[in-house]
Amino acid sequence: MIKTAVVILNWNGKEFLSRFLPDVVENTLSTEISVTVADNASDDDSVEWIRDNFPDVKIIQLDRNYGYAGGYNRALPETEAEFYILLNSDVKVEPGWAEKLTTFMELHPNVGACQPKIRSYAEPAAFEYAGAAGGYIDILGYPFCRGRIFNTIEVDSGQYDDSREIFWASGSCMAVRASAFGQCDGFDESFFLHMEEIDLCWRMQNAGFTVCYVPHATVWHVGGGTLGYGSPSKIYYNFRNSLIMLAKNLPAQHLRRTILARQLLDGVAAVMLLFREGRAAAAAIPRAHRHFRRLKTAIKTYRAMNPHPDMYHNSHTMMNKYLLFEYYIRGRKKFRELKWN
Repeated sequence: MIKTAVVILNWNGKEFLSRFLPDVVENTLSTEISVTVADNASDDDSVEWIRDNFPDVKIIQLDRNYGYAGGYNRALPETEAEFYILLNSDVKVEPGWAEKLTTFMELHPNVGACQPKIRSYAEPAAFEYAGAAGGYIDILGYPFCRGRIFNTIEVDSGQYDDSREIFWASGSCMAVRASAFGQCDGFDESFFLHMEEIDLCWRMQNAGFTVCYVPHATVWHVGGGTLGYGSPSKIYYNFRNSLIMLAKNLPAQHLRRTILARQLLDGVAAVMLLFREGRAAAAAIPRAHRHFRRLKTAIKTYRAMNPHPDMYHNSHTMMNKYLLFEYYIRGRKKFRELKWN
């Protein structure tokens, strides 16, 4: 068994692979760290390009596009390692980045997953939207990060250079203890893509693991590589999967009122999107709610598999306030301005 396996999930990503895989191989591949590309049945020539240019990179070819969750669920068991690092194809890495993450996890055996500092590839001094300096959620399930709340993204001036416990690690670059991933049954494939890493981190915490941010490792993420941030499909999956995650993991006594509150607030979000992004983007939100309501039987199964979701009251990583109110009414745009018990 190798110590660490860096696994890049690819779907028609030759452009990103040609830009970023050389750095990943140069700064990562060693006797203790392997690099694997798991291909979700791409129909470009990604796989042929990897074979021709990087024969030391292992390739796992899947028979169809299983999305992020299903792709990793099938690829990771084919690579025996103590630690997995799940890396998007559009991420630039620095020397020693992988060792810093796995060394942190070796020193903290209760950590099930962690992430590095994630900066923007387009604006290298700023944090990147999908992860920044570690993820959190509020009591309605809205995710945010140290360094990014909604669309307000901070410049990294060292203000978040302390290692700390977080609620979720970004799926764009996420180190996972293999034993914890298996114990928690991996990703939920009903998500297909988006927010499945938050759901996994929630379940890891319920199983007794912690999730952490490791600031002395840094990567730079392009972001929006598969689906752009304003894409109706991305909006649909984010809103639908957020509801599924709440239905799976919230204590029963909080679930109904939380879903009702989300219906109201997501309706407001749809109206805002109509004027900002157009009809297709706005329509993605009611479509997400319609499809969520059809999942009642599946949600009962999810809850039966996770009968004691006690992390709802973890005040360290779950804000016991309404993020929308703090951001839009109180004007608290930066993580350091948020206050909760």
